[in-house]
Amino acid sequence: MRLVAARRFLPGFARPIVAIDIIFRRPAGLKGRMLHGLKRPLLAGADLYLNFFSDARGVSEVYGIPAARCAYVPFKVNLEPHAIAQAVCSEDYVLTFGRSLRDFDTFFAAMERVPYPGAIARPDVEGLRAHGARFTRDLDHLPANVRVLDDDGSARAQVDMLRRAKLVVVPVTRSSIVASGISTVLNAFALGKCVIGSQGPGMSDIFTDEILTVPPEDPAALAAAIARAWSDDDLRARTGAAGRACAERLGHEAELVQRLIDRIARAFG
Repeated sequence: MRLVAARRFLPGFARPIVAIDIIFRRPAGLKGRMLHGLKRPLLAGADLYLNFFSDARGVSEVYGIPAARCAYVPFKVNLEPHAIAQAVCSEDYVLTFGRSLRDFDTFFAAMERVPYPGAIARPDVEGLRAHGARFTRDLDHLPANVRVLDDDGSARAQVDMLRRAKLVVVPVTRSSIVASGISTVLNAFALGKCVIGSQGPGMSDIFTDEILTVPPEDPAALAAAIARAWSDDDLRARTGAAGRACAERLGHEAELVQRLIDRIARAFG
């Protein structure tokens, strides 16, 4: 926003501005809507937006950024290759992991409809809510089949939780207009896990047979997808293999940096 303002008001500032992975959110509450009117023209003033999702309709609707100034660049796996290679996988539970715009309420409601064991990382509930997550239950009132796993926030802890998952569920709120959960999805892919995600940007717009998708905020649909994937070994293996191939193709930090450089070079010659 400062760069856009500088270009508008400082003489001689004419360099192009590229925005990478801006976490756009729909304004919420009176204060948020009032601030949105001030932020919108500044957030919409860059020349190129490099996003980790391809469906930019929400960004265009809420922030007025034309689709022509948006470009999709595939993200990367965040776990270290040696940690992935050394992980010994099992199939112990249905795991939900992450924080940005995560819909834990829908996950809990879905798990109450199925008999399978579930798990979540020990939550920082206030931190989750600050990142737009839906987590309205007390930890003492979670579904009986959902346990809380220890999590110190390290990559090692994430690998340990993911490697033991039979299914990884990434439920995202309906309000999401960006790729919420893409890092968790690709990390799960790297470990060959079958992933169920919410339809929307960063899920159904960029993946096909690598992921199973359900409508957002629909506990019945999520429960049905969990039951189907839990009991169908072939579906789970096929989806997990497609996800692993995708993760291997996208690579890690160096590959992402090169994709970003190449896309910027194409845009500005």
